[in-house]
Amino acid sequence: MSSYAHPETLVETDWLAEHLDDPDVRVVEVDVDTKAYEEGHIPGAVGWNWQQDLCDTVRRDIVPRASLEALLRRSGIDHHTTVVLYGDNNNWFACWAYWQLAMFGVGNLQILNGGRKKWIAEERELTPEVPVPEPTVIALSEPDQSSRAFLADVMAQHADEAWTLVDVRSPDEFTGVVLAPPGLPETCQRGGHIPRASNIPWGKNCAEDGTFKTREELQALYDEAGVTRDRSVITYCRIGERSSLSWFVLDRLLGYDRVVNYDGSWTEWGNLVNAPVER
Repeated sequence: MSSYAHPETLVETDWLAEHLDDPDVRVVEVDVDTKAYEEGHIPGAVGWNWQQDLCDTVRRDIVPRASLEALLRRSGIDHHTTVVLYGDNNNWFACWAYWQLAMFGVGNLQILNGGRKKWIAEERELTPEVPVPEPTVIALSEPDQSSRAFLADVMAQHADEAWTLVDVRSPDEFTGVVLAPPGLPETCQRGGHIPRASNIPWGKNCAEDGTFKTREELQALYDEAGVTRDRSVITYCRIGERSSLSWFVLDRLLGYDRVVNYDGSWTEWGNLVNAPVER
């Protein structure tokens, strides 16, 4: 079994348990359920709320540079810190945070393989205590958005044979049976998918314990769907968080040359007037 293209982007629970007291490691929890952190988290982990900390709260966009700098400073993170991200739902929003931090040039980023699910299943320690890290000084550059697709890009490329679109939502979302998963409010006017998109639900990237499948298993998954290395890839979902996980798999674990995440996703495309839709 071969290793991933970038194995340094993953850490295992054993490694993290041995480095919880390492001053150069900062653990960050980012959950779909924003209350999960308060119920118990990995000792020393700070909690980020994706609805407040990782987006522009006025307009729909990634987190502004100044807001991210402030978040990193109060989280005790600088350019020398190893940041280990994890969360519930097999790391949906941990991967979304990774994708954004990478755009802003934050180095030493890692995902905890298996996330919150595996840590709890192994009966490892959880605590309700909220750490107060020593504030740091960190300055970021403007984001390199080469890993991001905007609406104009997808409009131009969805019919281009050089590009492959991967819709990572559930089959019911892909076919338009439902507009969004139960309990999630961000939605659209029309159901369906972008023409020519392949449906590879995000969960197929993960094993039962929440860890990522092997490189061979992942490559077979995408090869069978025609998402091959000779083509560029756009991932999308509903708001961009699940597709960040699939972006992470294709870009970091499989090492595809050109993978971009369309975070406007179906809540943008499905609300457009006269946009092409397939069901």
